[in-house]
Amino acid sequence: MSDMQTRFETLAVHGGEPRPGADGSVVFPIYQGTVFEADPGDAAADAPYIRLGTNPTQRHLQHRLAALEGAEAAVATASGMAAITAALHSVLGVGDHLIAAGAFYGGTLQFLTEHAARLGWTFEIVDPDDEGAWRRALRPGTKAFLTETITNPTIRIGDLAGAARFAREHALTSIIDNTLATPVVFRPHTVGFDLVCHSATKALNGHSDLAAGVVTGSSTRIAHVASVLCAYGSTLDPHAAFLLSRGLKTLALRVRQQNANALAVAEFLAAHDRIADVRYPGLAAHPDHRRAAEWFDGFGSVLTFRPVGGNEAAELLIKSLQLPYAASSLGGVESLVTRPAAGGHPGPIPGMSADVIRFSAGIEAAEDLVDDFAQALGA
Repeated sequence: MSDMQTRFETLAVHGGEPRPGADGSVVFPIYQGTVFEADPGDAAADAPYIRLGTNPTQRHLQHRLAALEGAEAAVATASGMAAITAALHSVLGVGDHLIAAGAFYGGTLQFLTEHAARLGWTFEIVDPDDEGAWRRALRPGTKAFLTETITNPTIRIGDLAGAARFAREHALTSIIDNTLATPVVFRPHTVGFDLVCHSATKALNGHSDLAAGVVTGSSTRIAHVASVLCAYGSTLDPHAAFLLSRGLKTLALRVRQQNANALAVAEFLAAHDRIADVRYPGLAAHPDHRRAAEWFDGFGSVLTFRPVGGNEAAELLIKSLQLPYAASSLGGVESLVTRPAAGGHPGPIPGMSADVIRFSAGIEAAEDLVDDFAQALGA
C-alpha cells in the first residue's frame, strides 16, 4: 500500500494486504492445511504450521491486524480471553506482581481472582485515575500494568496517556484492552502502550459469528505472546481467520455508524423523564467526556442506563424493545441489550446495580432505534 493511503477507512480495506494476491486473487484465500512442505534444514518453528499461527491465512490476518493498530506485529487468538491471558503469561512469572487499573471486564477479573494465585502471581486493583495509587502499588516484583480503554460494562475512561508513561518510567510492560474503543476510535500504541488486546469476537469481526482475539505490539513482544499461545494451543483456526479478515474490511464504516447510533440513543434517553441515569462518554455530563473528546475519534458504541422503577422497569423495558436482541455480547451489526449485573455478564461487577441496562448499538437507522426506545418506554 502506498504511503499516501493513510486514512483509516483505506487502511481497513488495504492495510496488510499482499499485492498481487495469491494467484491474482483480490480476496486472500483460506489455507485450511495444517502442515506445509519445508526445506530439510529448516527448524520446525520456521515452517508454516497451524498451531504456531503461521499458516498463510493466519499470517495474512495478523499482518492486517498489526496495520490497523499501527504495530510491528500481531498474533490472532482463539478468543478475547486467550488474548488477555496470553499477554499476561508472556510477561508474568512466579513471584511477579501486576498493577490492574480499572473496573475490568468480568472475564478478566474472574481470571485474576481465581487463577493468579495458582500461577504464583499477585495483583492489586487500583483507580485508573490515581497515579498516587499506582505508585503505592509498586513492589520490587511488579512487572506489568493492565488497563482498559473504555471499561466494560461501567463505561469509564482512565488516564490512558498517564498510565503508559507511568509504565515506561518504572520499566513495566503496559497492556491495554481496546475492545470497546476499537482502533477506529483509539490506537493505544500511539500513546506508548506495549501490548494491545482485543476480543475480536466483538467489533473487529462485527457479525456475531465467530470467536477470536488479537494481541499487537513490537515483534519481540509478540514473539513471546505467540510462544505462550503455541504452548497452550490457543491460536485461531484459518477459517475463522478468513472470516475475521473479511469483517475488518467494513470496520470503519460499521463503527462510525454504531458510534452515531449510540450517541443518538444516549441523547434521547438522557432527556427522557423515565430514565434515571445514562452513562455514555459522548454526553457532556459523563465524567470522562472531556478526556474522550480530546483523545478519541468517536465515543464508542456501548452505553449503560437505568430506567426509573428499578429491576421491574428494566425487565419490562427490555421485553418491550423490538429491534435490539436481549443478548450479552456487543459490537455486532445488530443492536443488543442486557442487564450485566443480573446475569448478563461474566464475573463480578463491583458497584453496579441489577437495574442497569447495557446497550450495544448496531448499524440500524438511528431514528428507528430512538423510535423503538420511545415506544418501549411508553410501556
